[in-house]
Amino acid sequence: MVLRVSDEDLSVAQTLLRAPVLAGWSMDDVRRRVEAGEIVDADGAPIDPDAPVVRPVPVYLYRDLPAEPVVPFEMPVLHVDERLIVVDKPHFLATMPRGAHVAQTALVRLRRSFGDDVAPVHRLDRLTAGVLLFTRRPDARAAYQDLFAQRRVAKEYRALAPADPALTAGIRVENRIEKDSGDLRARVVDGEVNAISDIALDSVRDDELGLYRLAPSTGRTHQLRLHMAGLGVPIVDDPLYPEVDRERVTASVDDFTRPLRLLAYSVAFDDPFTGERRFFTSGLTL
Repeated sequence: MVLRVSDEDLSVAQTLLRAPVLAGWSMDDVRRRVEAGEIVDADGAPIDPDAPVVRPVPVYLYRDLPAEPVVPFEMPVLHVDERLIVVDKPHFLATMPRGAHVAQTALVRLRRSFGDDVAPVHRLDRLTAGVLLFTRRPDARAAYQDLFAQRRVAKEYRALAPADPALTAGIRVENRIEKDSGDLRARVVDGEVNAISDIALDSVRDDELGLYRLAPSTGRTHQLRLHMAGLGVPIVDDPLYPEVDRERVTASVDDFTRPLRLLAYSVAFDDPFTGERRFFTSGLTL
């Protein structure tokens, strides 16, 4: 976290204590954190809490990790080479730290095994499982990210939802999706198309649920979940679409027995460094 110290009438510590994120802290708390090396300047050196503020400067604060429920699922590694790591991310595990999810993320798990240079190439929603790519070296990340940005990665998802025989032949959904910061849900709005999904019913189970194949050409937040709900076949155990399940979304601990039945099943692309055709498939099922 970065706090910008800018009040020239106070010391660095006094200015820090004005920050809302440090509500409840005392001067002793600041001094203790400085002595522990948890409050530093841009060069990583401990700050002088009593120094007067002479100009706006960034101060870096290492926050305590929140108490996180453990996600009780393994994350198999599907592939490792000198540049790339491919994993089979389980449901409920975030791709990278955000909000209340820090240690229980795919990125932190991988960095503990492969070092701090590991970085995500793309992202899967926390509730979505499946194939997820990371790079091992900083100089490799941009090339793999460009594949996704230029839509040169063939992606296939699988989803479990009410069977609609009318979707057996497949349908393309094209619309504009927007999601505002702080909103739980994305929404379809008027305007230029930015979300495209090809969706087809693959098979029907005895309980009248269908297994669908979904091929998104774009990667908007909640795109497939919103498109499936819009077709009248919302994904099984989706807590947001078509209606918000308030009990589930406000629960302090996930119900691990009810995962969103959405799986990033496979990705395929030409490797930007070797030219080799890469194809990775999830070993998870719905």
